[in-house]
Amino acid sequence: MSVERVGVVVHQGHPEAVVASGVVRDWCAREGIPCTDIDVWREDARRRGGREEADVAGNPDLIVTLGGDGTFLRGARIAAKSDGAVLGIDLGRVGFLTEVPAEDVVRALDAVHGGRAEVEERMTLTMRASRVLEVPPDIDALMGYGQRPMLPPPQIALDEEAAAEGWGVALDVTALNDVVVEKLARDRQVSLGVYIGGRLLASYSADAVIMATPTGSTAYSFAAGGPVVSPRMDAVLFTPVAAHMTFDRSVVAAADEPVAVRVLPHSGQGAVTIDGQLRGVLDAGDWLGVYAAPRRLRVVRLGPNDFYGRLRTRLRLTDAPATAADGESAPLFRPGGPVPHDLAHLHLSPADGAQGLPFGSHRARGGPDPA
Repeated sequence: MSVERVGVVVHQGHPEAVVASGVVRDWCAREGIPCTDIDVWREDARRRGGREEADVAGNPDLIVTLGGDGTFLRGARIAAKSDGAVLGIDLGRVGFLTEVPAEDVVRALDAVHGGRAEVEERMTLTMRASRVLEVPPDIDALMGYGQRPMLPPPQIALDEEAAAEGWGVALDVTALNDVVVEKLARDRQVSLGVYIGGRLLASYSADAVIMATPTGSTAYSFAAGGPVVSPRMDAVLFTPVAAHMTFDRSVVAAADEPVAVRVLPHSGQGAVTIDGQLRGVLDAGDWLGVYAAPRRLRVVRLGPNDFYGRLRTRLRLTDAPATAADGESAPLFRPGGPVPHDLAHLHLSPADGAQGLPFGSHRARGGPDPA
């Protein structure tokens, strides 16, 4: 892709991110490409929703984020509104979304501008609700959000049927990771009827319920005991948090199956967070439905996404002690030669020389060479 305009999202509390942002601006100046700082937190100004932020920045076709996954999510919500691509510069600690080291910023920008980078599409979520979400004026003191400016409640989506009869209002929301309904008061759980594809799954009393994308499966849903799902998939994950019931497992629904929650009459209030940002409060009788968005997020990659290698590294996965006698397993288990026709439809990690081993080879487990 040829870059026409760049938006920069910087973790201002990270000195290395601030320095790297200067490198991005210098590159833009050399290339004659307009560059704008976006989603800048100021105590004396309100934060803007993703669509407004994109408009004010001139709808950049490339958004560069400098920080961790939280900073990437800030850029993603803006990029999704203008069909821009997002490039994450990795300055975080335990991230799955960013991948380019700070020292490779210029190389990455050159690759994107020269059309040598890959663009990967990720499923996102959006929602309808029984009413427009609102945030109570005293929520800062209640939730501890006074440390930073909050995003505004989502507005009605202008390009959708605003209020189809019985179907609530379409909200201008894009979630890359998850939509969460959680208890607002410490001593009152949320009680929710949960529906998948319009059919009641169960009524839950829980600390929270999470509706996540495959990308978000390694975030809050994972911490709550949910499964790890390949980001190449399209699916909606439902994961309850501290549910007071026997069935507390995650459910993986198809991408075309919406997950809806209805707040039951005797429930406590529920806070709605989108990618970790508080965006509204639900009362008894309110409902919201979460479903796959028509618009996908475009993520810039400099090479194939090694999701499982990143999973092992970022979560510091260790091998079972009982396998120690077998030696260290090979990091890649596939041959280096041409892929047979019956496997050509599969997504396989690229061979990397001597590490590629044939299917079934005992050497992958440290055993003897095949006869």
